[in-house]
Amino acid sequence: MSSTIKAERKATLDAASWMFNVVTSVGIILVNKALMATYGFSFATTLTGLHFATTTLLTSFLRWLGYIQPSHLPFSELLKFVLFANFSIVGMNVSLMWNSVGFYQIAKLSMIPVSCFLEVVLDHVRYSRDTKLSILLVLLGVAVCTVTDVSVNAKGFIAALVAVWSTSLQQYYVHFLQRKYSLGSFNLLGHTAPAQAASLLVVGPFLDYWLTNKRVDAYNYGTTSVLFIILSCTIAVGTNLSQFICIGRFTAVSFQVLGHMKTILVLILGFIFFGKEGLNLHVVLGMIIAILGMIWYGNASSKPGGKERRSYSLPTTKSQKHDGLLESSDTDEKV
Repeated sequence: MSSTIKAERKATLDAASWMFNVVTSVGIILVNKALMATYGFSFATTLTGLHFATTTLLTSFLRWLGYIQPSHLPFSELLKFVLFANFSIVGMNVSLMWNSVGFYQIAKLSMIPVSCFLEVVLDHVRYSRDTKLSILLVLLGVAVCTVTDVSVNAKGFIAALVAVWSTSLQQYYVHFLQRKYSLGSFNLLGHTAPAQAASLLVVGPFLDYWLTNKRVDAYNYGTTSVLFIILSCTIAVGTNLSQFICIGRFTAVSFQVLGHMKTILVLILGFIFFGKEGLNLHVVLGMIIAILGMIWYGNASSKPGGKERRSYSLPTTKSQKHDGLLESSDTDEKV
């Protein structure tokens, strides 16, 4: 296969991966917004547990059919990943409850510099000046269009700190585990989803009761709300898979930077479907700045020296067969 054909194939798969992630992520946000705002199902942690339970069913079914090959992930690595992932989910929910929306958005934005820090320290990655400036432009644009009132308190700050670091570590670990153990996205999901489903379905109802003072078993389940829950769980399978695919193909930083395109799309679709309240020149300007920053980042990070790992080799285990969807063997071409 010529280098040109290989590059074109990689670019096509990269674009398909991002589109898959954007569509499923925006879709689940809109469905969950309708489920919680319209039908009053405010049990976010329990719902996330149901998402992973559905993902577990799918990966188990595909393994039974032979589409997912047997693979190995040490229990210690699985335990660390589940701890990071669950602290991320709980931390984000608690942070949203204890902080103003403005500070919550600032906390989410701070995941990008934290992810950069992890890559620099743990992976010896070096960023060019243009790459750094493009990241700052994205942060500025998203901040302009999403950050409004900003107030903080001690317990809210601690919750945000836990959320930011655990989320950044979880996303870094997705990339790390796929590289170290040669795991495909479905393989990794097959290992992590059952553990996350079990732990969140046990902890979720109690945490949701603490956050909302409502019991999930006392919720008035109707036909429409149950259909929305099923739809949310179905889309979540794609969201979970696409996150692992994108971080595996790229890095956690690229996933965070370009992932803010979803923030822009959610804002736009929110204005279309839920009314234009809050839409003004200030918000539009922020969207334009953020999109320009993302385009600049994509261009700057793909250039030689834009973002490169210094001479450093990660010890890997014996190669395991990758599962198929949107995967490729170009594991060293990360941007």
